[in-house]
Parts: sequence; C-alpha cells; structure tokens
Amino acid sequence: MDAHGATAVLAAQVTDVDLGAARMQMALSLGWHIVLACLGVGMPLITLLAEWRGHRTGDVHYRLLARRWARAMGVLFAVGAVSGTILSFEMGLLWPGLMGTYGEVIGLPFAMEGIAFFIEAIFLGIYLYAWDRLPPVRHMLTGVPIVLAGVASAFFVVTANAWMQVPTGFATRDGRVVAVDPWAAMFNPATPPQTVHMILAAFMVAGFATASVYAVAWLRGRRDRYHRLGFLLPFTVAAVITPVQIGVGDWAAHFVADNQPVKLAAMEGVFRTGRGVPMHIGGIAVDGEMRYALEIPHGLSLLAHFDPNAEVKGLDQVPPADRPPVNVVHWAFQVMVGMGFALLGLVVWLAVHWWRRRDLPRTPWFWRASALSGLAAVLALEAGWVVTEVGRQPWIVFGVLRTRDAVNPAPGLVWGFVLVSAVYAVLTVATVYVLRRMVRDKPVPVAPQESDVTESKVV
Repeated sequence: MDAHGATAVLAAQVTDVDLGAARMQMALSLGWHIVLACLGVGMPLITLLAEWRGHRTGDVHYRLLARRWARAMGVLFAVGAVSGTILSFEMGLLWPGLMGTYGEVIGLPFAMEGIAFFIEAIFLGIYLYAWDRLPPVRHMLTGVPIVLAGVASAFFVVTANAWMQVPTGFATRDGRVVAVDPWAAMFNPATPPQTVHMILAAFMVAGFATASVYAVAWLRGRRDRYHRLGFLLPFTVAAVITPVQIGVGDWAAHFVADNQPVKLAAMEGVFRTGRGVPMHIGGIAVDGEMRYALEIPHGLSLLAHFDPNAEVKGLDQVPPADRPPVNVVHWAFQVMVGMGFALLGLVVWLAVHWWRRRDLPRTPWFWRASALSGLAAVLALEAGWVVTEVGRQPWIVFGVLRTRDAVNPAPGLVWGFVLVSAVYAVLTVATVYVLRRMVRDKPVPVAPQESDVTESKVV
C-alpha cells in the first residue's frame, strides 16, 4: 500500500469532532502567534528609527521611546517564542500525514527560520543589554540583525505556507514522493506575492498597534511631546506602507484568480462560471447564490482579469465536496478589504491635515479612529489568513492532500484543543498584565546604565 493509500485508510478512522478540534487548535495557535510574530517583525525597525532620531536630533523623548519599546520587544519576543514552540509541535502531532509525507519537501524553510530565530534572539539580548555599554552607532548596528532576522523568519515561514497553496518541487511515483527539490518548493510561484503581502502586513500591524496606545493616551489628556512622538513615528511607518500594501493585495488577488480560481469564487461568492461577472459587496450565500449583496456590474471580471467581459470561473467547476465554505471565506475577504481601506482613509485624513496645517488633527474623532487602528490592522491580518487557509479547503496541500487525510487519527484530539486553549488564555492574561504594568509605570527606565534619559520630565 502506498503512502496516500495508507493515509486514506487512517483518515477513515478520524471523527468529524476530532478533525474539527485539530483544525480549531491550529487556527487558535496560528491566529494567536501571528500577532506576536508581526510585532516581532515590525517593532525592531520602529525602535531603531526612534533611537536613530534621538541621537541625530538630541531629543531625549526619542531615546526614551526607543528604550521603552525595546523593553516591550523583549516581553513580546519571549511570549512569541513560547507560542512558536507550540506551533512547531502541533505541525507534527496534529498533521502527521502532511509532515510525514512532505516533510523533506518543506523542511528547508523551517530549518532556515530556526537559524533566523536564533540570530534574532542573540542580537536582541545584545541590544537590550548594551545600552550605554556601546557607542551609539555600534549599539544601533546591533539592532539591524534583529530587523533582518525578523523579516527573514517571516519570509521562510510564509514560503512553506505558499507551497501549500501551489505545491511544487517534487514528483510522485507509485504513491511516493520523489525528485525532491527543496529550493523549488520554497521559491514556488505563490512565494513572491504571499511573502511580500505578509511582511508588509507585519509592519502595518506593528505601526498601527503601537500608535494606537499613544492615541488612547492622547484622548486621556496626555499631549506632551513624548506622547506626540510616540504616536507620530509608528503611525508614519504604517501610513507609508498602507497604500503599498493595498497595491500588493491587488497583485495577490490576481495571482489567486490565475492559480486558485475556486478560492476566488469563494471570496466573491461566484457560483456559476460566466463573463462580465459582478463584484459582490456584502451578501450571504444561500442555496447556491449570493443574496442581499451590493453588485458592481462587471467589477470582478475587470479587477481579476483587466477585462470587464472576461470569464470568471465559479464554484460549479468543482464538485461540492471540493468547495470551501463560501460565507466564511467571503466575509473574511470583505473584512480584510474593508479594514484596509478604512486604514487608508485614516492615513489620508492625517496626510491632508498635516499638509494644510503642519500639525496633528485636533478633533477627537481622529484620535478615536486612531485608537482603533491597531485593532483594525489585526482584524485585517486575521481575516486575510482566514481567506488564505479556509479558502484552500478541503485541501491542506492544494489539489494534492486533503486535510482529513493529513490529520492525526488518534482519538481524543478535542482534549488537546481544550488544553492548548487554556495555555493561550494564561499567556494572554500574563502578557496583557505585564504590558499594562509597563504602560502604567513611569516611562523613565530604572536601570543604572540608562541615566541618559533621566532628564525627561514625562510622567
């Protein structure tokens, strides 16, 4: 019996409850870890920019922000390491049909991500410890590998997921994986749009999430220079990236249209193949059609193929068993796009006001929206991953291996989901508690080597 035949036999032993528990556990772990990962990718750059501006301008508030953000980076990195370790175990424990069969195909990016992780950890330790122990330029240089390693980690991990969307770099013979080319697998056709989209999303999440903390403080009356810069610097980073990200999102959508038409059909609720297909805004899929949606005539054909009369394949191209859940994918896509354009509108609001008055808006509505921008960025991030992962179902490796065939056939997976949920609940409470304590404390660091910022009057 070949490998696929064996997995099919084992899959027959899997109950729907255990399969659902395994999927929910993976979704919880990925959804939780990805926020920490984005902060780990984006915050080092924001922190380095603050430190650089502090030394360049002599403004003590920039240096103070850099020190405080560095402390938060240390906390988030430690927690992210825990959740990342949980994920690495889950890949093997929950999905042996995937890792046992295709581990040699996608093992390379995971190994390289491990190297990037250790580089990031080593230089983060040096960066945190070396305040005032190294000259300013050398200290800032120790932060550069943190930024590069964080981006590299995101790149390597996402290449593995991109392979699951468009599997390449191997062949099968008599049911066995042969002719493995790990480099071709890692640099599969989905890698460019998916990695760029994810890395930009990480900087957006880090920028808006950091800025939102200071927007809340601004609403509470803390309007000194420290809080002004604490908002403006990360918000500017996110603002520069936002319009670029929307362009990259369009690139990624065109890739899906050309390579995963079933996923596109679920994203837009297209049940029947046709030409001049409209774009659906809102709506609910009921009995094989989209209802209550606002339709833009020929919109999907135009956006997907640059032709208002182009053919768009519908869900009728595949059997019902091979279709993803339309409402989940469609609404996740709507949330992602909606949040992205809402954040773009906030960016334009600030840009126009700054261009006219060279100052931040004074209206509380801007600050209320900015206080929610971090949450909006996280929602867009999570919704985007729902589109990516759920839109691929029922395949764990698109067109090659079904999710049911990859799951661990051992009974009782639901208890693992309960246990992991409890672990993440504890991690969430502990992380929020520590970060809130850091926010409530006076921003002046207390370590003796950090005396260069004790002149700050911020409280």
